[in-house]
Amino acid sequence: MKKLMVLALAGLSLAGCTQTEKGAGIGAASGAVIGGLATGNVRGAAVGGAIGGVAGAVIGNVSEQPGQCYYRDRYGRRYIDSCPRGGY
Repeated sequence: MKKLMVLALAGLSLAGCTQTEKGAGIGAASGAVIGGLATGNVRGAAVGGAIGGVAGAVIGNVSEQPGQCYYRDRYGRRYIDSCPRGGY
């Protein structure tokens, strides 16, 4: 029951955040779970949480920038640039 209450409170706290904060929170939580499962110790969970938090914040920050689109170059690398105008 306590776990359910903690999860409910965490979900409610994320509801009032900006997209950057939501992305960081979700990334950190996911990274911590994956890191903990992959290594079986707290250090792996901490590293996974840190990496996931940074990645989530970057993705969340980009999604707040209107007029910016994701593209891939011919090598498959993602980059961000202005969206095309006028329906080309």
